[in-house]
Amino acid sequence: MPVSVSPLHFLLFTFAGWINQHQQSVIEYLQEENRVLKEQLCGRRLRLTDDQRRRLAVKGKVLGRKVLGQVARIVTPDTILAWHRRLIAKKWDYSARRKKPGRPRTMTEIRHLIVRMAQENPRWGYTRIQGALANLGHRVSGGTVRNTLRENGIEPAPERGLRTRWRAFLKAH
Repeated sequence: MPVSVSPLHFLLFTFAGWINQHQQSVIEYLQEENRVLKEQLCGRRLRLTDDQRRRLAVKGKVLGRKVLGQVARIVTPDTILAWHRRLIAKKWDYSARRKKPGRPRTMTEIRHLIVRMAQENPRWGYTRIQGALANLGHRVSGGTVRNTLRENGIEPAPERGLRTRWRAFLKAH
């Protein structure tokens, strides 16, 4: 039984065939261009960035191993698929959600306040600064005060009190 094809279907089939032929020509050109560029390397190893590897892995996974075997010229299909596996593994390892180990740092404002109190009151020790901060509503330990002063190069209270300048003395009184 003969199948009749409407003129519209015939036109669509013809157009689809032409598009397919055009795409195949573009692909063949790009493959040849890749071969020429690879010859330019003269056997030297091609250095790819992480972004380039990622882009190749995403596009290569869609094609599959069989098509990659025919198309891939820069690296082997196994390498491209391995890059994709690493990319997926990195996506699901939740490393972006991890916090840094240890306690969070003391707030910057409190650290600045500790340094300011130590500079304006050279005879105050760690415990006195800790008590003054408690009066202001900030709970910090003596060790935090000590570490903050040490980070800023400020000596403990006995050494600080010995080097009082006149300007600081007059300001304190």
